[in-house]
Amino acid sequence: MPTLERLRADHADALLAFERANRAYFARSVPDRGDAYFAGFPARHQALLAEQDAGLCHFHVVLDEAGELIGRVNLVDVADGQAELGYRIGESAAGRGVATASVRELCRLAATTYGLVSLTAVTTLDNPASRTVLRRNGFTAAGSLTIDGRPGIRYRRASLAD
Repeated sequence: MPTLERLRADHADALLAFERANRAYFARSVPDRGDAYFAGFPARHQALLAEQDAGLCHFHVVLDEAGELIGRVNLVDVADGQAELGYRIGESAAGRGVATASVRELCRLAATTYGLVSLTAVTTLDNPASRTVLRRNGFTAAGSLTIDGRPGIRYRRASLAD
């Protein structure tokens, strides 16, 4: 099963390689990060670490049994016991339960380590795998929205105590 590690400075090279290797794969289901993301990655990585140090976000990398970075799961906009969940699992790990297990572990950490009580998440309607991961982890539909011009749905897990 995958392992989560809190994002650190020494993850930068592996994380950038992961994002580059999976860019086209991710762009099929989520908005592309754009060229500026990759060009400015070192500064962006440092900014994420600063946000994490301030307690505004909690970023994690997902590692396989061999220690290879295969995904990321994050809690952003942390405030008042709540946060928004986001995740990306690389193409090589897709369809193996990695996303479901990683989200499950992050929900546990959200409650036990970060003291959160509820989470939200969003995904596009044309991303059934992501919707399945959220439902398997106790999230329920909480409204529709538009994500980068595509119809989407907001999910909520009202209690992390479950």
